[in-house]
Amino acid sequence: MASARSTAAPVPMRTQLTRSAMALALACASAAACDRAAISDGGRDTTASTPVSTPPVTLTGAGATFPYPLYSRWISAYLQQTGVQINYRMVGSHSGARELEQGRIDFATTESPTDGPAPPSPAARIAHIPNVLGAVVLAYNIPGLSAPLALSGETVADIYLGRITRWDDTRIGAPNPGARLPDAAIVVVHRADGSGTTAVFTEFLSETSRAWRQGPGQGITVRWPVGVNATGSEGVAGEVKQTPGAIGYVELTYAKQSRLPFSAVRNADGAFVLPTAEAVAAAASNRARSSGAATDATISLVNAPGRGSYPLASFSWFLIDTRPADAARARALLAFLRWTLHDGQRFAPALDYVPLPSELVARLDGRLDSLAIAIAR
Repeated sequence: MASARSTAAPVPMRTQLTRSAMALALACASAAACDRAAISDGGRDTTASTPVSTPPVTLTGAGATFPYPLYSRWISAYLQQTGVQINYRMVGSHSGARELEQGRIDFATTESPTDGPAPPSPAARIAHIPNVLGAVVLAYNIPGLSAPLALSGETVADIYLGRITRWDDTRIGAPNPGARLPDAAIVVVHRADGSGTTAVFTEFLSETSRAWRQGPGQGITVRWPVGVNATGSEGVAGEVKQTPGAIGYVELTYAKQSRLPFSAVRNADGAFVLPTAEAVAAAASNRARSSGAATDATISLVNAPGRGSYPLASFSWFLIDTRPADAARARALLAFLRWTLHDGQRFAPALDYVPLPSELVARLDGRLDSLAIAIAR
């Protein structure tokens, strides 16, 4: 991730909108809730006998593959509950952000807190709204190896730099005593597309390896020194699964779905930590405590302090335009975002994501209220 933080500019507020009024407006915008119209007849209000046939708004989004298993579940459940259809395409965080900037979609998604239009584009129009926590893992295909590997950032950087090329290298073996590491070539797999997952991974390598920091560096795309390209997290997982000796970085759900083992990773306090829900949540709480930053903005969780923190944890963010051209679509989008922050969080654990902390959800509710007021002006 780049070091600069992208934040949305404050929007002037002229009108105070109560929660009840806003809820009614969102309900009417979402579709069939306002199914009859009031008409005037000689000064009297009567009720029309013919229902209004305005169909629900269809929303479009594009971006990250990292949270797609959860997004897919959200979209299905939301359609069943509201009748609102949401079409989402996994094109990678970079492409999604560009489509939002061009006004082609209603929202984008990313794991990079700085992903968004680059100067001199109107970056201040783009708001980052966290929606869930997840983990990037190092999945590998080493036949015959049972226990999880323990890997440090320095070692992983040297693998991706092409400095460590075989699994029985002593630098891999040192923190894995007793592991039967084969005399076999390492096949490096990485993303071909612009990716928030890549941003998380390369930020970690930059923070733990001087050679990586001074070489490829961090970002949603980098110039890879070695390795095989694959598109999307599912592409990386598929390549690792079919290639003995391979290693690749993917979101945890993809590794589990492909039945790939993944490593414990050394964190900032020197502990090797697996990507459990507790370790991901610890990264979020410890980073917020140590930085004092507002976790409803654009905070990075990479290499967070604390012995129990998983070092490759990340928020996933919705990117939305704070000055939308279509107010009705914007209201429908805000209704969906609010649903994900409340009803939607219950779907996260079963898919190996981590729900947002309740105190963060409360702050995000206030953020969505402010955006709804601005749209209602």
